[in-house]
Amino acid sequence: MSVGLLALLDDVAGLVKVAAASLDDIAGQAAKASAKAAGAVIDDAAVTPSYVKGFKAERELPIVGRIAWGSVENKLIFLLPAALLLSVFLPWLITPLLMIGGAYLCYEGAEKVFHLFAPHEAEKHEASIEHTAISPASLEEQKIAGAIKTDFILSAEIMTIILSAIEVDDFWTRAAILAVAGVGITVLVYGAVALIIKADDVGLWLAKSARTGLGRAAGRGIVVAMPVFMQALSLVGTAAMTWVGGSIIAHGLYEFGISGPEHIIEAAAHWAEAAFPAIAGLAGWLATALVDFIIGLALGALLIPVVGYAISPVWGRIKRMLPQRAKTAG
Repeated sequence: MSVGLLALLDDVAGLVKVAAASLDDIAGQAAKASAKAAGAVIDDAAVTPSYVKGFKAERELPIVGRIAWGSVENKLIFLLPAALLLSVFLPWLITPLLMIGGAYLCYEGAEKVFHLFAPHEAEKHEASIEHTAISPASLEEQKIAGAIKTDFILSAEIMTIILSAIEVDDFWTRAAILAVAGVGITVLVYGAVALIIKADDVGLWLAKSARTGLGRAAGRGIVVAMPVFMQALSLVGTAAMTWVGGSIIAHGLYEFGISGPEHIIEAAAHWAEAAFPAIAGLAGWLATALVDFIIGLALGALLIPVVGYAISPVWGRIKRMLPQRAKTAG
């Protein structure tokens, strides 16, 4: 009996090791796949703090928390099942969808670059809306709803990128990797956002209440540095989503037999590695990112008039029609 018990315990231990190895593999695959979505993730982190601008300090974390929960729902309830169904029934559609998302990132990145030089009328309109008479609760609901809609677009791109990077065939393992990566990215992004938006409050508290001169000086430094940091984060987010969008387009074109952009990227990376052998890896990556950025910026610039004069007016008409239909149906 004791021998049988030991054999059973040994089998249980073996199963535990297999399960642990499987979980470790899922975590590793999730981390690897998540890294592919860095551009969209950075942009998400750069955009979100703007949604709490103008609200009282005590409402900032609740707002971020509600947006984060909406992001989890977007990824797990809507996007994860859709991504899995695509991988099973329409795997050929993943690359075109990636390219559509990449084009969207290029457009957003190019638009932000050009807005640095010429503020958009929509931004002026949005600024004027914020100064109209509206209750704080209603404004908060509008901001949260808008943030969750924006997150849905970015989350769709993130989940599609993750799906394309998963290297396992088992359906349930893919589902687990997508879920772990989706939740992990959400926690990372909105945890970082929470720290960012409260950093100035922490700095202000240190500047007023720290017991040492060094602590008070550190607090003042944080308060002074945060606006610069936020501006830098916005620029990094813009650059990141533009080069990621350009990279997605270049790789997608290569899969469809158009190899020119991919060859240019590879040539630039090889040149940089040869020119700077001491930092070959970094130089190659920077050259690749630069060419990807140029490709993304060029495509985005081409898309700006298309969106402005074709897509946006059509979408505006559709949105104006939807409430009328809902009212008629009611």
